[in-house]
Amino acid sequence: MVDARGLPLRFVLSPGQASDKAAVQPLLDGLRPARDTVADRGYDARAILDLIIAHGSRPHIPTQRDRKIQRSVEPEIYRQRNLVERFFNRIKHFRAIATRYHKLARNFLAAIALASIRLWIKHYESTP
Repeated sequence: MVDARGLPLRFVLSPGQASDKAAVQPLLDGLRPARDTVADRGYDARAILDLIIAHGSRPHIPTQRDRKIQRSVEPEIYRQRNLVERFFNRIKHFRAIATRYHKLARNFLAAIALASIRLWIKHYESTP
């Protein structure tokens, strides 16, 4: 999960065979509600939408193409989803993360945390 600047707020490491949808609850727990929550089509489940609304945010998640009733999302807000993609691109610049150098989940998660800290520091060093 990233903020409006593309800086990481929270991350959860899930098993490779598990759905990403299972990580939504831990990502939202204890977090202040944002005005808008943007996600891709993979998170289009009624339970996730209800969870986001109950958390106090407006979901901007496009409907799966095979659904009979299609929800519309505001294109300007949905474009902000690329901040997550850019975050993944930035942390993959760290070789240990890109190659999954650390085999233990706790070590890999620690490497992601260190990369995220470096991104925050770099952001604050470049802001006037």
